[in-house]
Order: sequence, then structure tokens, then C-alpha cells
Amino acid sequence: MAVTVLYFAGAREAAGAARETLEPPPATVAALRALLLARHPGLARVLPRCRVAVDEEFAPDEAGLPDGAEVAIIPPVSGGAGLFAVVDRPLDLAEAVRAVEGPGRGGVVTFTGDVRGETRGRAVLRLEYEAYPAMAERKLREIGERVAREHGAEVAIVHRVGQLAPGEAAVVIACAAPHRTPAFRACEAAIEALKREVPIWKREVYRDGSEWVGLGP
Repeated sequence: MAVTVLYFAGAREAAGAARETLEPPPATVAALRALLLARHPGLARVLPRCRVAVDEEFAPDEAGLPDGAEVAIIPPVSGGAGLFAVVDRPLDLAEAVRAVEGPGRGGVVTFTGDVRGETRGRAVLRLEYEAYPAMAERKLREIGERVAREHGAEVAIVHRVGQLAPGEAAVVIACAAPHRTPAFRACEAAIEALKREVPIWKREVYRDGSEWVGLGP
């Protein structure tokens, strides 16, 4: 069997095609993304900002692809949809910056949250991040839109899930505004709201055990 992939707007231009058939089909949306990047290098800048719909329903990266499915690669819609994503790949701060920068935005402020190698005097081997993906992305977007209204800044937020080693980035945020002060304030507001409102959890793994942060040992 096969799946049909439809490309729209900027994704269509980057792929150089409006549709194609993949046979045999990839097993998951994540595998599809990897395959499309290999087949169409021009998608490298666009695909991370696109959502994937399977049979006309948005699907997370872990979703399977049934035989005969129609898959749509959907770039952010006009009107400032922004970049708000939960991903299971290494983060690219430049991707977030590209999503917010523009000729009228002279101040661009970024935040990168890296995994620490130690917490409360204990060596951390790794962090394991888990999310409720659909709700988490919706909450990131709500935060971004609220911060944009309050501070007059464009906002992008990308959070990673899965296993991360010390030194790897867990979250990147970029905020751009006409001047530096609202950009700084927007960036701080975004990370503080993320910590309070977004259903993303982390387990700290040590040599002698592990714990979910916020729940104790």
C-alpha cells in the first residue's frame, strides 16, 4: 500500500511538488518527516514549522500512518501563527529566531534552557521529558499569543521531549519587538508561563535512582 502526501504554500515550493505517493509508507509521522527531508533537502527550513494532518486530522509525530492515508504538510497559516512546537529532535535556536525576526523588529531576545549536570548536589545522568503533546502545543500557542498582546512582541517557543543528556537544550524561546525592553520582558514572561501552564514533565535520572521533578523521590 501507499500514502499520498500533499504539500501546500511554502511547503509546496520547498518540496518542488504539490503531491507525491510514498510506497511503502513510513510507519509514523516522525518517520515521514525524516523521509521527506531526505527526499527534499529544500524542506529543511520549512518542515520543522509545519504541522502534519493525517486524513484531515492533525497528528503528532508519534502517530502511525495507516495504509492509503492522505497526509497533508501544512505550514503556519497567514495571520501570524508563529512557531509553537513540542518535538523529539535536537533544538535549533536559529529556527526560533527566523520565526520571529523581521524588518521592524530591532530587538531579538532568546532563551535556551539546557540540561544541568547537577541538581541539589546530585550528578544528573539524563533528563526524561514527557508531554501531553496536543495540549502542550496548544498551551504554548496560547502563551505566545498572550505574551505578544501584552508586550508587543513576536514569540516562538519549541520544547523537546525524550531523553536529554547534560548540555542538551530542552527549550528555546525567541522574542522580537521594535525595541529591546519589550523583547526582554516577553522572553521572561514566556518561560515563566511555560513552567506554570504547559503539561510537560521531567524525570531526573541519577546513578542511584530517579524522580519526577515536582513530586519528590
